[in-house]
Amino acid sequence: MAPDAGSGPSDEELMRRLQSGEDAALAPLMQHWEIPVKRFIFRLIGNTAEAEDLAQEVFLRIYTKRGTYRVGAKFSTWCFSIAANQAKNRLRWWHRRPTLSLNAWTEAGGDTADESPAGAQAMQTAVRTERIAAVQTAVAVLPLDLRTALVLFEYENQSMAEIAATLGCTAKAVENRLYRARQQLKSTLQVVEN
Repeated sequence: MAPDAGSGPSDEELMRRLQSGEDAALAPLMQHWEIPVKRFIFRLIGNTAEAEDLAQEVFLRIYTKRGTYRVGAKFSTWCFSIAANQAKNRLRWWHRRPTLSLNAWTEAGGDTADESPAGAQAMQTAVRTERIAAVQTAVAVLPLDLRTALVLFEYENQSMAEIAATLGCTAKAVENRLYRARQQLKSTLQVVEN
């Protein structure tokens, strides 16, 4: 969801100022969009530290590519498009360079059960955590085009038109991606529950 800009200049006005050489206009843009960008990237890649790093890369790109911003265009669409590309590039990089095998993770205690003395309360928390993890895992294994559309729609509350502009496709294509994403999630989560 877009942050509330208050009574200050719009994001589009700040971009116009940035394009005309007023470097200080980047600071309010970063203040308004830092958390939504980090949240969006995290939901795509599932790693907090990487989301922090990539968010900084997004703002660096906004600054260095400020000349390519089309005056009159919605800033959030342009910003999320850059963020989606950064996440996609990072995921490709990880795919080519895996760093930790499942066996190494297990041997390091990654699958150790929580043996909290709180009993039933701990069990309820564990079940809730497990369900959240199942949804996060199901979202994480969606193809990137479906995942990106789903995250923008469900978590960033963007319209079909905004998502289409961000992804460079039609609103109908976004609708199809959302449908396919939901179907895959439903199928994956049914398997997990059974």
